[in-house]
Amino acid sequence: MANKIVLVSDDTDFFDYIKAKLSLRKSDEVFSFTFDEIPEKLHLIQTAALIVNSEGVQEKTLDLLKLLRGNPVIVSGFNEDEEFKLKAYKIGMFDYITVLTSDKEFQSRLIPALSVSTLLEKNKQYRDILVRNNVITKNNEVFLNYDFIIDKELEKLSKYPMKAVFMAISPNDKAKFLLTSNMIETAILNNIRRNDILMSFAANKYFLIMFDIDVNSAKVVWEKIRAELPQKIYAGISTITNQKRQQLINEALNRLHEAINYDKDSVNDKPVPLSMIQSAPSEHSNFKLFRQEFCKKMEQVISPVFYQIQQKYTDKIPGISLSQGSGDGYGSFYIKGRHSSSCFRITSPGFSKINIDITYQKDSSNIDAKRITLEPEELEPGLLEDLLEQFISEYNRENNYDNT
Repeated sequence: MANKIVLVSDDTDFFDYIKAKLSLRKSDEVFSFTFDEIPEKLHLIQTAALIVNSEGVQEKTLDLLKLLRGNPVIVSGFNEDEEFKLKAYKIGMFDYITVLTSDKEFQSRLIPALSVSTLLEKNKQYRDILVRNNVITKNNEVFLNYDFIIDKELEKLSKYPMKAVFMAISPNDKAKFLLTSNMIETAILNNIRRNDILMSFAANKYFLIMFDIDVNSAKVVWEKIRAELPQKIYAGISTITNQKRQQLINEALNRLHEAINYDKDSVNDKPVPLSMIQSAPSEHSNFKLFRQEFCKKMEQVISPVFYQIQQKYTDKIPGISLSQGSGDGYGSFYIKGRHSSSCFRITSPGFSKINIDITYQKDSSNIDAKRITLEPEELEPGLLEDLLEQFISEYNRENNYDNT
């Protein structure tokens, strides 16, 4: 694999001085930039090893190190300035040389930097493959196939028990237009550990699994995340015990929407069910009362949310059409593409449960289906909107994968 080396200096004599020390192969690339040129050249140096001339520009060098965290940067100075070296190492400098460093010693320090650069290039290639296959987002380490990830992590936690929490994260309807996904993702990734897992389930909406942590500690981390954002953002937090995936998701989403509705920063205790607040002789004690309540849900929750989501996404996704329908005891939301279709169907088959059946169909013999079961009080507008956003996001992911 070819080496990529970037020289940075405001003194052009430095470029000739360093190039004379390099032992290059034909395939190796060497670029020379001034400090002011670096911000617009970042796309060229993502996986490069850098040699930076700090003589007379120590503050510029420290700022550059902050910008290039993760890259192997060798800093060249006039002498052994221990105070400057300490600051540079703290920020992420890879190594330090001076004019007294011999050519042999220079080579011995450059080789490890090039090894790291090669590893970065391989990681970039692997990452590009994951992005093309809709596994992670393009800009950040955010997973898209959250169903698979959550199932895998829950299975691991059942085999090797440890403390863990699950978060559903979202701004409210006003703030979601003022915050970009990159702003939210960067704030979260800056404050979680490398083994914690961030997943996107809809535009500007995320699931987060944090390991070896309890709810109280997770709330401390959450406060740090919130402090980095200019607009308010909310979280529903659940302790992972022995829940199934959809149960865990519904739990966290319900708490998220309680946080949004009551303008709390986060909610981690169990929301009070509507059935405990409303005066009723018994909780869905007979079929007639349950059917009446479901009809009310259709009128006040299901149909308005179906209409809102249809209006939001109509003509926004090329090559698909959205439609909805309802009847006695059911409501359906449909996505139809050229080669596949999906259906999100809500029914009330019994006395005390609401079922959501989701199907994805490519042809008559290739049908994928799953069911979500909710308590009646759990089916509220915010949760239904998020489930539909997930449904559309999953269709896009499957459709894009089938077309690759």
